[in-house]
Amino acid sequence: MAKITMRQAISQALWEEMERDPSVFILGEEVGVWGGTYAVTKGFYDHFGEERVRDTPIAEAAIVGAAIGASLTGTRPVAELMTINFAFSAMDHIVNEAAKFHYMFNGQMVLPLVIRTVGGGGRQLGATHSQTPDAIFAHFPGLKVVSPGTPADAKGLLKAAIRSNDPIMFIEHATLYQTRGEVPEGDYIVPIGKSTVQRAGEHVTIVTYSKMLELSLKAAEKLSKEGIEAEIVDLRTLRPLDMEPVIESFKKTNRAVVVEEGWKSYGVGAEIVSRIYEEAFDFVDAPIKRVAQLEVPLPYNRRLEQKALPQVEDIISAVKEVYNG
Repeated sequence: MAKITMRQAISQALWEEMERDPSVFILGEEVGVWGGTYAVTKGFYDHFGEERVRDTPIAEAAIVGAAIGASLTGTRPVAELMTINFAFSAMDHIVNEAAKFHYMFNGQMVLPLVIRTVGGGGRQLGATHSQTPDAIFAHFPGLKVVSPGTPADAKGLLKAAIRSNDPIMFIEHATLYQTRGEVPEGDYIVPIGKSTVQRAGEHVTIVTYSKMLELSLKAAEKLSKEGIEAEIVDLRTLRPLDMEPVIESFKKTNRAVVVEEGWKSYGVGAEIVSRIYEEAFDFVDAPIKRVAQLEVPLPYNRRLEQKALPQVEDIISAVKEVYNG
């Protein structure tokens, strides 16, 4: 397997699916001539042409609205939003149309739509460009929400998303594009809605996804040197949420820490913790801890931004607390 960056893995998935299926096309701001804000679609315009790689105006509601209409007529659009923060401008289209059409029309229509977008902080983009509102989109039935933490999962999940007949929010973390990992070549698919164990352990279960997987793995290596072996479950998909690997791991370790980049209140972690208590209460040996972003709009100043974001040390501290508690 080749060791490539997450940017390359995502680009590879898009390219392969566009070669495989002529109904797949891309639309968004600067995806064509410029090659995408994060260079994911670099070279696509010259190869596939302007009909299948469409630069759009700076209007997220128009991008998503056009993509919904296109998907209803039989094509498979991949709409790129420069940042998930701009998805709020298209919220009505996303949650009141894309997420509901299949149900409201009793399955008479399908909506094969992928909305690729970038979330997360850590790049000094300020409070309005650095949010992690994944839980907001995962709240709505009918909308699938995917957020990979490794290059291999990014490729496999994106290919699966493009082939799906459901609307999918595909959230890429802004600081993971340069992350390298082994990625299978060719027609490699990762099923949507399946969590996975990224690291085996026996003492504490860490549940996480996206950027926080990287930090959790680093924390686990440091903890291992102190004799604490953490098992890490990567959610990968927030809706549908696969709790089976989480519960299986928790029943083995009896302790858990849930790590997310979003705010703690009403977040992904709150849902995970609630479900563990509901489904495996008899196995609880210590209160479950949550690690999340401080509840402030993310600062622009780098030192303050890093202070507000979850760090490896925060995960280590939480694991030690539940392990020794």
